[in-house]
Amino acid sequence: MSGRTTTELTAAYARCRAIAAEHGKSYFLATRLLTPDRRQAIHALYAAARVADDIVDVGADEPGRDPEAELLAWSQDALTAVETGHSDDPVRLALADTVRRYDIPREHLVDFLAAMTSDLDVTGYADLDALDRYMWGSASVIGLQVLPVLGTARGVTREEAAPHAIALGEAFQLTNFLRDVAEDVDRGRVYLPADMMAAHGVTREQLAARQHTPGFTALMREMVAVVRRRYDDAAPGTPMLAPESRDCVRAATDLYGGILREIEKADHRVLDGRVSVGKPRRLAVFARRLTGAQIARVRVALTR
Repeated sequence: MSGRTTTELTAAYARCRAIAAEHGKSYFLATRLLTPDRRQAIHALYAAARVADDIVDVGADEPGRDPEAELLAWSQDALTAVETGHSDDPVRLALADTVRRYDIPREHLVDFLAAMTSDLDVTGYADLDALDRYMWGSASVIGLQVLPVLGTARGVTREEAAPHAIALGEAFQLTNFLRDVAEDVDRGRVYLPADMMAAHGVTREQLAARQHTPGFTALMREMVAVVRRRYDDAAPGTPMLAPESRDCVRAATDLYGGILREIEKADHRVLDGRVSVGKPRRLAVFARRLTGAQIARVRVALTR
């Protein structure tokens, strides 16, 4: 590798780190528990997903631009970068390096980009099964992309750990959906199953008008229970990961699970404003996991 290429790649990963730090505070804090090589790879995967997602949201936020054309161009360039290992764009360059370095299947990226493309036209989901089909590309494959970076414990294959990685990706995304109901409906999209909304007498118009009804509270309670079951499905996968990656996943799970607790503490009033885990709580979770992560690294180093 030439000096210039090394410099470009270092700058590319630095750009991804900046995107992760700005937009994914809980994720970013959890990644600090990873080894440096794994950490920068997760930043690259996060940044690529964030850029694609932001392009999709352009249509709602910046009239006059063409998000469909922009996403198509970005997707084609990203896939070309993965094939060739080269790109003039720092995020795509870091993404290509990560995909090639960790042997991440190209089809996972294809499925993710297809899900982002569907967001340009699909504005709702009939039931939880339909939402799950969308989440295959928007969340499940994210878990599958991250899995090779985190690594698995000795004797555990990727295939064995994959169902739990999928469940965790879905749990994180469903948590986002519940937190961001108001933000999403402003962009014309609803990620709450339509049949569950109807059962509780909740309409899209009520969501857009920020009407916090007893039916909406009941709907949110039901959805929180759905999400918690996904976290339960994911939990057996953490011990399957490489020891030095486990505390990162535990921290991320604690922080995102904390969003559900904050939603409940706010009486599910997510239409009034964004619910979040406060900085003191985030730092406490990080501190609790830091010692475990350091000990795991030492133990791994001693066995090599």
